[in-house]
Amino acid sequence: MTPTRKKRLILASLIVGGVTLSVAFMLMALQENLNHFYSPTQVVAGEPPDGRPFRLGGLVEDGSISREDDGLTVHFVVTDTAEKVPVIFTGILPDLFREGQGVIAQGKLEQGTVFRADEVLAKHDENYMPPEVADAISTAQGTGVPMTHPGAGI
Repeated sequence: MTPTRKKRLILASLIVGGVTLSVAFMLMALQENLNHFYSPTQVVAGEPPDGRPFRLGGLVEDGSISREDDGLTVHFVVTDTAEKVPVIFTGILPDLFREGQGVIAQGKLEQGTVFRADEVLAKHDENYMPPEVADAISTAQGTGVPMTHPGAGI
């Protein structure tokens, strides 16, 4: 093998190795930043990863909203009509947040049973429910038929 050919082979190998390493790092970073959606039934079944943030979606249970004296901390229960998950959120809730409405909360489980939300999203009009929430509710009710069209989202 000539010295020029050997240098080209080494250079090509380094480029392929560098690209492979870069792709591996990008995939690892992407995996760490994914926020998966879980229904209350899946949370109660223990499906969400421990210590990792995820999205919890369902309906705000009627009569479950209570506020602490600080005025910012809110306790409520998210249900998919089959299971319930208590949620604690400190911050300003969306104007459309209320009992009986669809909601998606992003955060982590604390003590294995209480969901500590960092962000709460509420539905935006009278005819809309986030597709994940609608599908989780229909599955929990045993219909298994999606209630929303694909592609709709918050």
